[in-house]
Amino acid sequence: MNDTAIRVLVPTGMLGGGFPPETIERGLQLGADVIAVDGGSTDSGPFYLGSATPKTTRAQVEWDLRTLLKAAAEARIPLIVGSCGTGGTDAGVDWIAEITTDILVAEGLDLAVAAIYSEQKDSALVERLAAGAIHPLPPHGALDATTLEGCTRIVGMMGHEPIEAALRGGAQVVLAGRATDTAVAAAYPLMRGMPPGPAWHAAKIVECGGQCTTDPRAGGVLATIDAHGFTIEPLNPAASCTPASVAAHMLYETADPFRMREPAGTIDVTAATYRAVDERTVRVEGSEFEPAPQHTIKLEGARISGYETMSFTAIRDPHILANIEEWATLLHKVLGEWVARTLRLDVGDYAVDIRLYGHNAVLAEHDPATGPAREVAVMLLVRAPDQATATAIAKVANPLMLHLPTADMAYLPSTAFPFSPAETERGPAYEFVLNHVVDVDDPTELFRTEYRKAPADA
Repeated sequence: MNDTAIRVLVPTGMLGGGFPPETIERGLQLGADVIAVDGGSTDSGPFYLGSATPKTTRAQVEWDLRTLLKAAAEARIPLIVGSCGTGGTDAGVDWIAEITTDILVAEGLDLAVAAIYSEQKDSALVERLAAGAIHPLPPHGALDATTLEGCTRIVGMMGHEPIEAALRGGAQVVLAGRATDTAVAAAYPLMRGMPPGPAWHAAKIVECGGQCTTDPRAGGVLATIDAHGFTIEPLNPAASCTPASVAAHMLYETADPFRMREPAGTIDVTAATYRAVDERTVRVEGSEFEPAPQHTIKLEGARISGYETMSFTAIRDPHILANIEEWATLLHKVLGEWVARTLRLDVGDYAVDIRLYGHNAVLAEHDPATGPAREVAVMLLVRAPDQATATAIAKVANPLMLHLPTADMAYLPSTAFPFSPAETERGPAYEFVLNHVVDVDDPTELFRTEYRKAPADA
């Protein structure tokens, strides 16, 4: 099967991110062959993977999905969602599948659904580790079995192959666990015979929807992929793609602006050219794809690193602000002494992070701003092995954050707690601990696919 061109509609950068509904209508009018949208990321940190909790609310996701499912049914084209539920966990796939089923029933839509699960059992990975099939990615070093066993959840990041297999198996809606952003958009064009260079490069450009346009808030994009290259145009007539806006997206979340690794190989855009077809549309040619000698699947794993309690105050005292770094150092020192005396904890038993928002909290010593700030917000973040200890340490800090003077002050200053109580328990804190790949003989072997009958046939 080899078509002349395949048109991929990407409505938004993430399911639940929203889009103007008229842009979907326009995409269908332009002849979209597939709708593809990413449903998650590691951008927001390890909590969503470790806890199997979605970043988005059900209402957000349901609104987007209802529009997209109705569009897919109307046009009789597939809908592909990747990294369901933010982290791509099994629970995330089930959550999106439940919402999908509810919409299909409510709207009377007869669409077959495939759910692809990407969670991995630590015991199976320990066996692969012992066989020498798991390798670190920089800057990580060698992996040990205890790290795998300590993860609350591990997912494998699939390429296009499991998605393509689900489509070939009859699925009209594919709900995938953790997947590369590009695989979600590349799967259907590759299945329909488009060359891998243009297909993968186009998928990279459209992964974030309208971010490759002059107005990322205006909606998504349509990529038209053919044998020699691809074109990109916004779905909103008021937005534009330019050679600069399209080419710039190869800089987004990549270590190399010309080469990017996928499970099956490497996208190479070194020789790619970007040409304006008109004031809204860009043509790209010269993209290549180098197949890898060994297919690998990247592993992502998160584990609980402790429990956190946060406290927050604001300082406007001009003397403290003129000496804010010395004050923060003093707060850290005195807090350590008080915790040792009252709670009998050593500094190695917990961690304290003091961030001065309004004074170098984001860029630290790299901040080019000079001079004292007018006001500074102080965030105290305590991490300890259990929630009770973290909160106890934050409570010890309470009077210090309210009245701690600098060493040369003859009076007790007052700062401002915006909340009562001043301490907020954040619960378990997670950390990413895997940056490794596992060798596979079959690109689909780490993933499980369940086909679900359309509601009308259930």
